[in-house]
Amino acid sequence: MERMSYLRLLDNLRDTQVIKVVTGVRRSGKSTLLEQFRERLIKGGVPESRVQFYNLEDKLNKRYTLDADLLHDDILSVLVPGVMNYIFIDEVQLIPEFEKTLDSLHLRQNVDLYVTGSNADITSSEIGTLLSGRYVEIKMQPLTFSEFLQFFPDGEVDKFAKFQTFMRFGGFPEVAKLLAAGRDIAVAPYLRGIYETVLEKDIKTRKNIRFMDDFRNLISFTFNNIGSVTSPNNISNVLRSENQVIDKSTVSNYLDALSDCYIMYPVQRFDVRGKQLLKTLEKYYAVDLGLVDAVLGMPSGADVGHRLENIVFLELFKRYDGKVWVGKNYEKEIDFVCKDLDGTLDYYQVAETAANPETLMRELSSIENTGDKYRKTLLTLDLIETDESGVARRNIVNWLCDVDK
Repeated sequence: MERMSYLRLLDNLRDTQVIKVVTGVRRSGKSTLLEQFRERLIKGGVPESRVQFYNLEDKLNKRYTLDADLLHDDILSVLVPGVMNYIFIDEVQLIPEFEKTLDSLHLRQNVDLYVTGSNADITSSEIGTLLSGRYVEIKMQPLTFSEFLQFFPDGEVDKFAKFQTFMRFGGFPEVAKLLAAGRDIAVAPYLRGIYETVLEKDIKTRKNIRFMDDFRNLISFTFNNIGSVTSPNNISNVLRSENQVIDKSTVSNYLDALSDCYIMYPVQRFDVRGKQLLKTLEKYYAVDLGLVDAVLGMPSGADVGHRLENIVFLELFKRYDGKVWVGKNYEKEIDFVCKDLDGTLDYYQVAETAANPETLMRELSSIENTGDKYRKTLLTLDLIETDESGVARRNIVNWLCDVDK
């Protein structure tokens, strides 16, 4: 299945003088994306001689992970002069001092460079430091719900039932394949394998985590409280009350490690009146609900409303290129505030249902009076779709299936 939104983005960036860096959690489809884009180039008329692809996890390419100069020189030796050459390097962080290799290749006028990276050595902050001004980061996630549906022949017809499956098992591409093949029983072991790989390869060694039991306890706590306002100090106090002594600076470092490896997304609060970001009491959302439940061995402690929030957050993060915050409107909270390309804001409130008039009034009161006329949307599982006091009321499943916002 082609990830069309990402392929279109790569198409738009083609032949530009920036390094295209695809990041994201392991097994979200980064390698497949590069392979699909390579195939599109060749089908579009680019000769194979001008397309080089290096998967650095392939043992045949192990020599390059030991000698960055060897990879650099081999790439240059087969460049076709006078025309654009397309270079794909999968898992680029396996090259020693990879940024020096990328910098040198980037200097060539006839090189269009695409790379992937998935662990703590190539986080957003790391890229910004090492490749400042020379790259565009493409933040890849597991499947959205509309992409998930494409794995099932009856997806569109049965989308409401499939949404329950999506809420339970998540959107890793291989999970969708297993479900489509009727192999539900294999999903949890597969997801636990991803989790353990991230812990061992991306976190334990590179982040120098010495007390893994404490770290696992923090992960369990965070997974059980997705979508809840919190802080390192609050988490430390709660764990201390449960006889798990982890100081707030360690909690903060652990949370940074989880976000660096794309397991959790920290979301800042935004004061909609003062139009400014607040520095305290963030929320955390998981990269995938199926991963959360597989790690915990049971559904997380988060209620249905918070699980829906998690799904909506991931969708908004993709649609708004990461410009998503939690809104503070005086003493009320708006679930999400998003900034569009033109600088305008969109407001979203999420609830399991607003069928009860009192619930509807409560949800609308958070989002109605923002002091501006920007677009406002209330998302629920209710089938009713109306306009309530200037707030568009939408069914979450239908909204997720929209190609455009």
